[in-house]
Amino acid sequence: MTFNVRRRLGCASCPPADRWRVRAPRVRTLMGTERPTLIGLQEALPDQAALVRDALGPAFRLVGHGRSATGRGEGCPIVYDAERLQLVHWSQQALSDRPDSAGSRTWGNPVPRVLVAAVFTDRSTAHSFTALNTHLDPLSRRSRERAAARIRDRAVAAGTPVVVTGDLNSGASSAPVRTLTAGTGALRDAWVAASARLTPHWGTYARYRTPRPDGARIDWILVSQGVTVDRSAINAGRIDGGWPSDHLPVQTVVRIAAEQRA
Repeated sequence: MTFNVRRRLGCASCPPADRWRVRAPRVRTLMGTERPTLIGLQEALPDQAALVRDALGPAFRLVGHGRSATGRGEGCPIVYDAERLQLVHWSQQALSDRPDSAGSRTWGNPVPRVLVAAVFTDRSTAHSFTALNTHLDPLSRRSRERAAARIRDRAVAAGTPVVVTGDLNSGASSAPVRTLTAGTGALRDAWVAASARLTPHWGTYARYRTPRPDGARIDWILVSQGVTVDRSAINAGRIDGGWPSDHLPVQTVVRIAAEQRA
């Protein structure tokens, strides 16, 4: 699953649908119902990421931290089922010309942007894969394009099958998505690659309104060669009369192939 959980603002003037105290029980219900083996979160503050992890159960762990220079605040953590997936290693880098400098911004994005990478081994098959999770900038086109190129390079260099989750703030015809899905080592759109699509093509940035089937899909799951997508869905279901976030979760069922070794 990829899910922009919508950061907690804590303002008294926020519309009721956007208030975290209203949405938090809906997030818990969503997680308890769907129980994804792996979820890439965006806009998650530490307490929100912890709520997602705890709602999924005691077997779940998370990697990733805040995007600031101190590692605090909003982040893009990956939450995973440790009973099913063995974590091999993980890292977080800034999406900038100084990736090892936490909090750095060099591509025109007003706030730091990050890429969280984790390598897992599936305990049930012994096959390994790399998960990449991110949230691209909504304001700077240059930042989105440079970040997409960085993510594709990271996917090409992974040495394992790759699954990318993220709020890309980009539609299917955009330059960032074309960068990710074209050329050598291209990623594939899991929605298109799926053997079955279980829902309409909802626009994923619904903003607590009735989703539109002709809206833009800006929340993405992409996969490399070596990943078969059995089913995909965009979860537009209401929970207790509303939605857990202003974004809709995107979900897939995938199968990871064995690594090809030279």
